[in-house]
Amino acid sequence: MEENENKHLFALVGKNISYSFSRGYFTEKFSKLGLAKHEYVNFDIQNIEEFTKKIKEHKNEIKGMNVTIPYKLEIFDFLDKIDKKAKKIGAVNTVRITKKGKLIGYNTDVYGFKKSLTPLLKKHHEKALILGTGGASKAVAYVLDKLNIEYKFVSRTPKGKDTITYADVSEKVMMSHLLLINCTPLGTHPNIENCPSIPYEFVSEKHMLYDLIYNPSETTFLQKGKEKGATIKNGLEMLEQQAEKAWKIWNK
Repeated sequence: MEENENKHLFALVGKNISYSFSRGYFTEKFSKLGLAKHEYVNFDIQNIEEFTKKIKEHKNEIKGMNVTIPYKLEIFDFLDKIDKKAKKIGAVNTVRITKKGKLIGYNTDVYGFKKSLTPLLKKHHEKALILGTGGASKAVAYVLDKLNIEYKFVSRTPKGKDTITYADVSEKVMMSHLLLINCTPLGTHPNIENCPSIPYEFVSEKHMLYDLIYNPSETTFLQKGKEKGATIKNGLEMLEQQAEKAWKIWNK
């Protein structure tokens, strides 16, 4: 017991996350800052019900968490309070644990995405296609709203008026939506040959292709954009920025 009193534990909550960015990032950060009693681990759980057990096991030492696929929405039911912005987005990726043990949910993906996207935007990037409809796509849509960029979601199983299928992505759609954002896991290591099924032949130099994936650093999606002279960007800076924002929240 005594030993855990001064230990500061942080964790990533997700499923099949051995590859995780966060653990490496924060382990290196703690080392650089000389925080010997800080540790970052993975809570690799197969379903969200196991979350409560993990919290109980580490209740004396756990100070904060990041949340990744597929629990950014499911985590809501386990939190005592949700930040207004995260509630509006409909996804939580950062959890702060108060001194009284209360769990508060935030979304720092929004901060990270906005910070990394904005410098690359040109006047003609007025409309976007968001490929995928998972938790991360909600943060992307929130940022595009704030930037007054119109968008459509592209999904294999479309729901709602703002969503189209991959088959609907025609030449006309491609030519009018010059910002393409991949929020699907397609192309992530080790299945690096995969990519979203859109007509890449209509990508032009005016397009920007942004991929939330960072491993590999240049996905097939990005390579196909690069071949056409488009601006490309992977998700690494977004991850770094959201991690720094999470660190600030945990240290409130």
